[in-house]
Amino acid sequence: MEIPSFQTLELTVDDGIATLYLNRPDRMNAFTREMKDELIAAFDFTDATDEVRAVIVTGKGRAFCAGADLASGGDTFDYKKRGGEGANPDDAHRDGGGQVALRIYRSLKPVIAAVNGAAVGVGITMQLPMDVRLAAENARFGFVFSKRGIVNEAASSWFLSRVVGISSALEWCFTGRVFNAQEAKERGLVRSVHPADELYGEAVKLAREFADQTSAVSIAAMRQMIWRMAGASHPMEAHRLDSATMKSRGGSNDVREGVNSFLEKRPAQFPDRVSTDMPDCFEWQSEPPFKAI
Repeated sequence: MEIPSFQTLELTVDDGIATLYLNRPDRMNAFTREMKDELIAAFDFTDATDEVRAVIVTGKGRAFCAGADLASGGDTFDYKKRGGEGANPDDAHRDGGGQVALRIYRSLKPVIAAVNGAAVGVGITMQLPMDVRLAAENARFGFVFSKRGIVNEAASSWFLSRVVGISSALEWCFTGRVFNAQEAKERGLVRSVHPADELYGEAVKLAREFADQTSAVSIAAMRQMIWRMAGASHPMEAHRLDSATMKSRGGSNDVREGVNSFLEKRPAQFPDRVSTDMPDCFEWQSEPPFKAI
């Protein structure tokens, strides 16, 4: 397994757990176009690598991610002046944070955010499609878009209310205020709050629960089923997907091993692999075509 190297990230893999560090500590891990591209590439790697069973995302230094890098001043979000994607009037602009969020949404491996410090703007919206968020006691969160004259991005108008409900989502976006880890926990944004020096260990402990004695294919399928059904219009859509996936998996080697290991009272050794044995009822890496509004 050859682990890719990056300029704005650091990626490690230890005993099946991939840790993805946002690695611009001198800029509080502020988000750039390069970081966007590298995050997408990192999740392409973790999905394609069967040895990876779970992904932890955290930050180097004192921040998780302080939002967009504002080095360009008032022109930071003016894509025409900066020559970014969509600068040409004939091109459809795609928000970079949204491209990252949608890539995480399509992940076949569980994703845990270990929020080690400030998580503001895209630093928090990129976390919303992650499956579980743990926070250090000193973590701070802020949907600060109204105070910058922009709007919440990274597809967070879809994700945020599903995570915390509409009332909390709108309050945080309307006020743009920065709030602490305890409030984030009380409103369901994070699972738990930990002393800073214990945060990463707690994230690893949770990742091990995901990875040990479980079927990697089952987890990949269930992750996609639950996320995709968050937008379903009727439970019949879930029933159809459940039925197709159960039919596909019912005769698999993993199911035989799961049942036999239970009956024989021994640890399971699941043989199926995400790269080759996913149910064929999903187009796992597809997303609808992008059309500008």
